Amino acid sequence: MNSPLRRFSVVSLLAAGLLSLSGCQTPRDAKYIESGGASTVVTLDQINIQDWNRAADAMVASLLSSGVLERVPEQPAVLAISRIVNNTQQQVDTDSLTKKIRVALNQSGKVITTTTLGLGGKVEDPLAKESAEMAAMMAGQKQVTRLPYYTLSGKLLEDRAQAGKVKQVTYTFQLSLTTVKDGLAVWEEEKQITKQGTRSSVGW
Repeated sequence: MNSPLRRFSVVSLLAAGLLSLSGCQTPRDAKYIESGGASTVVTLDQINIQDWNRAADAMVASLLSSGVLERVPEQPAVLAISRIVNNTQQQVDTDSLTKKIRVALNQSGKVITTTTLGLGGKVEDPLAKESAEMAAMMAGQKQVTRLPYYTLSGKLLEDRAQAGKVKQVTYTFQLSLTTVKDGLAVWEEEKQITKQGTRSSVGW
């Protein structure tokens, strides 16, 4: 026959277990972390901010140290962003990569990026283009647009592999700098980032 004390112990254990489960499901308080730092979430199935940061930093350092930006007859060099081809299995906003590169290059003082010229007539800043045209018309002058000396194009690739439960993905970031006047690539670089695991994790 079960004693009242034993029944009380069983109920207490069940209650403690439920409290423990509910405690595990309680979300942690939100907090700020360093973007791209060691505490950020890493996923295998998509390109993270860490990947963008690492690729952009490596490529900017390579381009600035190559010396090609000092070869232009009129400095700083004018750069136009061309097509970045996404050959991965996911939807990717390539502006995340090119914008970071553009910011770093502009801040270096060696490059000025144009926002009024684009592929197929599409411009990034149509208001700037229209304002320049209006200013030229009001002054009775023909609009003079400084054409880019270089264009920057690139490609995103991925390679996936799996051994048992372990998954691996390698993202390859490729960029080419082309001289507009002759169509020759004067600088090229690629950066590979490989991630491996059985599931998403926190930290790099």
